[in-house]
Amino acid sequence: MSEFDREKAIAVLNEIMELELSGVVRYTHYALMVYGYNRIPIVDWMKKNAEESLVHASRAGEMVTLLGGHPSLGIGPLLETHKHDIGDILRESLAHETMAKSAYYRLLEIVAGKNVLLEEYARELIVDEELHSDEVNKMLRRPGETEAFQD
Repeated sequence: MSEFDREKAIAVLNEIMELELSGVVRYTHYALMVYGYNRIPIVDWMKKNAEESLVHASRAGEMVTLLGGHPSLGIGPLLETHKHDIGDILRESLAHETMAKSAYYRLLEIVAGKNVLLEEYARELIVDEELHSDEVNKMLRRPGETEAFQD
């Protein structure tokens, strides 16, 4: 295996950690702001996503320390739009997932063919993020629509 830019990988992993930690806050907030007939299953789904984001943040931090880096104490962007309609929440979630997915793809670019552990980690998390984005996309569609949601 050839060398990869360790410092660049650590920087992206810290960005991932920050994005995932902002996901914890974001999904926890969203769970508190859901009202209406479908509240219970949506709140449960949001809480599950907050827990998953915490696991993803922890894993990213472990990868940082594995590389000899220092995990960030920062947190990714938290934009409060004060829009709490479930459609607005889901669109914000989709935008957040797109940012996280982009960071995982950047990590993969840095380590592909150079570090199996980090490459497999990036691929696994890309799959998770792709599936999550697809889930949100399907939730944003009107019943009976089969075309992907386009904002």
